[in-house]
Amino acid sequence: MHDSNLAAAIDEARKGLRAGGIPIGSVLVIDGEIVGRGHNQRVQHGSAIRHAEMDCLENAGRLSAAEYQRSTLYSTLSPCDMCSGAVLLYGIPEVIVGENQTFKGPEEYVRSRGVIVEVVKDAECIAMMKEFISTHPELWNEDIGEPG
Repeated sequence: MHDSNLAAAIDEARKGLRAGGIPIGSVLVIDGEIVGRGHNQRVQHGSAIRHAEMDCLENAGRLSAAEYQRSTLYSTLSPCDMCSGAVLLYGIPEVIVGENQTFKGPEEYVRSRGVIVEVVKDAECIAMMKEFISTHPELWNEDIGEPG
């Protein structure tokens, strides 16, 4: 189950890259079904907040607290503070992370709040981000709020 859902998140990351954006993708799964998909669209939309997880949650639409409590969020990259905050706000109980080698969000804090955070260490996720960071360091630094 994790493999096909992570594969869907990777497909979203590739879609973002093809559109000139940052290759991070995310899907939200409830009861085994993908209910939301998204990819980082800060570049494409000139957005300050359209990270993959935020785009995914936006595309999932309004959900009830009970639905969020049955959900799992998949992300190709460790969620940042903003996206981790959304996980906590909506009570998403589990986050599956493709990789945290190129960037590690506040995983320990999220775990301390009762969320299961599993890091898969997916080779494709790692390679995609390493390549992007090496070829677009200024865009990457902007995305993570670093001066560059």
